[in-house]
Amino acid sequence: MNGSHTIPRRRAIKMLGIGTLMAAGFAHAHAAGGKVNARPKILFFSKSSGYEHDVVRPTANGPSLSEATLIEIGKVHGFDVIATKSGDLFDGDLAQYDAFIFFTTGDLTDAGNDNGVPMSAKGKEALLAAIRLGKGFLGVHSASDTFHSKGGRFETQQHPDPYIAMLGGEFLGHGTQQNGRVRVVDATFPGLGGLGEGFTLKEEWYSLKNFRPDNHVLLILETAEMHDPDYKRPPFPIAWARREGKGRVYYNAMGHREDIWMSERFHQILAGAVSWVTGRADAELDENMSVTTPQAGMMPTEHN
Repeated sequence: MNGSHTIPRRRAIKMLGIGTLMAAGFAHAHAAGGKVNARPKILFFSKSSGYEHDVVRPTANGPSLSEATLIEIGKVHGFDVIATKSGDLFDGDLAQYDAFIFFTTGDLTDAGNDNGVPMSAKGKEALLAAIRLGKGFLGVHSASDTFHSKGGRFETQQHPDPYIAMLGGEFLGHGTQQNGRVRVVDATFPGLGGLGEGFTLKEEWYSLKNFRPDNHVLLILETAEMHDPDYKRPPFPIAWARREGKGRVYYNAMGHREDIWMSERFHQILAGAVSWVTGRADAELDENMSVTTPQAGMMPTEHN
């Protein structure tokens, strides 16, 4: 893994148990209207048709770090996680799931790098239809490096891939791992309370494009002090929420490094995101991109 380090799983679970308690109040939140399952069932999909991240790679002793983390968060916050890398599940009964969490790469209809069972074209359509009809979706890190839009890398696509249009943004590239300053836009959103005006951490920061104008921006990457060509651009969103029909969509570009998955901050953010996408917590979503990141569509200079 580029620049990250391995942390013993036993220590990871211990830290997780401490960290997720910070967001325990989410279990008591509820959405306005509609039936919400007392214990939501979530499908965690981590197929890597492109690059396979260390945090989604199964270990010799059991599940990947990301899978183990989500399962433990679920134990604390009252939801169940079913993890898979098999895309054929999307040809089955999606009604049983309340939400989907994606940490994926590439065209998931191809076997790709992990040689896992690919998602069928009908399975992709079924996923998008399920979200429009009311299911939740939580994309982490490389979920935006999935089902890329046709056209140039440094172009804004007028008609992005349907999956990207649902997600609300698309991976453009990244530079070297470095410290980045994250500004909190909406501290009232579930999982973001107590983070102050922002925080600084080392991460593989994604440069993104094809933002939906109806995104409700949650976190912004401040780029002024960053190096590498990918970040020679105005500040842009790295986390947002939006509605897709009756469904709820959330994306956060963090999550490449193992120590990110180990952090109390990320546990809190994930717990809050799950509470919102499953309808157990509510939030006011205004289309704030034009106010918070008015130059987010400005691309960095084209480079290799």
